[in-house]
Amino acid sequence: MTSSETPRRRTVPAVLAAGLLAAAALLVPALPAAAHDELVSTDPAAGATLESLPSQITLSYSADILTDAGATVIEVTDSAGASLANGAPTVSGTEVTQALAGPASGTVTVKWRVVSSDGHPIDGDFAFAVPAAAPTPTATATPTASASPAATESAAPSATSEATPLPAEDSSGASPLPWILLAVLLVIVAGVLVYVLASRAGRKTAGGDTTGR
Repeated sequence: MTSSETPRRRTVPAVLAAGLLAAAALLVPALPAAAHDELVSTDPAAGATLESLPSQITLSYSADILTDAGATVIEVTDSAGASLANGAPTVSGTEVTQALAGPASGTVTVKWRVVSSDGHPIDGDFAFAVPAAAPTPTATATPTASASPAATESAAPSATSEATPLPAEDSSGASPLPWILLAVLLVIVAGVLVYVLASRAGRKTAGGDTTGR
């Protein structure tokens, strides 16, 4: 072996080692990014059209989600911007559940933010559709048949019918019975006087006839 070959053999491993170290240096920064959790699926699925608003939505991630207070935020709004979230989201391992409530119409938008298992926050959004609620039909009032003019006229008293005269009341308010009794008494007294006078006249006439004889 010559002396020139020995440095070359020593240089090759050194170059290979330097190349491996350079490749490792390039791969190390990429490892944390690859370790970040990501959203795997949603229920309901993004872009789905449902018959009505579900009672809850579920988001599934690639790894466990941190349960620290305020780490998980779920916003659910309808097409008018009204919130449909009912209470705080629930984290269980790789799944995050958010209860829903309220009337919904049109597009329902879900915005989420969680903290992955490596402590890195991630966020995103998706949407699904709910048909608008049909308007409640207004009950139409049935018109009530009005009474015919003839029936109305027959039911009402005739203006030309003669009213039965009521007995006149004494304006003084006193009962007429004493006056009636007084009139009867006067009639009786007058009859008695006429009878007495007639009797006396008959007696005188009878006495005159006897004296003449």
